[in-house]
Amino acid sequence: MAKSPAHKFGQIIGDVIEAAVEPLLAAFAAKHNLYVDKKGKRPARSGKKASWTDVYGNTHDLDFVLERGGSAERIGRPVAFIEVAWRRYTKHSRNKAQEIQGAILPLLLTHQTAAPFIGVIVAGVFTEGALTQLRSLGFKVLYFPHETVVAAFRAVGVNAAFDEQTPDAEFARKVRAWEKLTAKQQARVAGKLQAINVQSVNSFMAALERAVTRRVESVRVLPLHGTAKECGTLQQAIAFIEAYAEADGGRPIVRYEVQIRYSNGDKIEGQFTDREGAIQFLRSYQSSG
Repeated sequence: MAKSPAHKFGQIIGDVIEAAVEPLLAAFAAKHNLYVDKKGKRPARSGKKASWTDVYGNTHDLDFVLERGGSAERIGRPVAFIEVAWRRYTKHSRNKAQEIQGAILPLLLTHQTAAPFIGVIVAGVFTEGALTQLRSLGFKVLYFPHETVVAAFRAVGVNAAFDEQTPDAEFARKVRAWEKLTAKQQARVAGKLQAINVQSVNSFMAALERAVTRRVESVRVLPLHGTAKECGTLQQAIAFIEAYAEADGGRPIVRYEVQIRYSNGDKIEGQFTDREGAIQFLRSYQSSG
């Protein structure tokens, strides 16, 4: 079944948005020795989609995943899940926000020992309520407002403005105008969109930088019957637990409470009934922080 001109033009806009951010993520990955998983062939997985499976066995197709230790032949440890979305009408924005969180949050739980960055790059018309909802759940949001998308296309003479009354014939003209452009002209639209939103882009990339380069700032270990011990590193925390005299005052240990604090403000906590569980928890973070 042939796609309608409206649907095709919407896909064109979506592709431009991805083209605006993909070079940024590629350069960031090269700088930090990360692998970018995205749509396309990859020997390490089947199919062309960047599909990741959550702890419940559900598969989610994502736009970009940054991996540490990954390669074309090997799946790495995820350090960032990033989704891209375009919506023209406010009535669709909240549903899209819910769709994004439904895909990312189970994966965040699945890979909680990596504590990955979760980001969303949205363009078009999104309500403040939809954006606030995402931010409240821990997402970093990069938003390209609708007027900046229209302005970016205008730079090459394509009118990207439309509404619910725009006829298919008009969409067909927009598609033809786009297809007449050279590859260099099409790439210019992505660059223009980036430039118009440069402050927002820089803020998003800075948040990603802080998440990927974060370091353990302190580790707090609290044996329930003792006093809290502040450790500077994961290894110091492990050594403290290994040496701790559990029979404190003749009373058996009830549990260990562990809190890891990172330089970017992230905080991860766990409670364990025995020292083996606490040590295993801390060791699982040694390769991620």
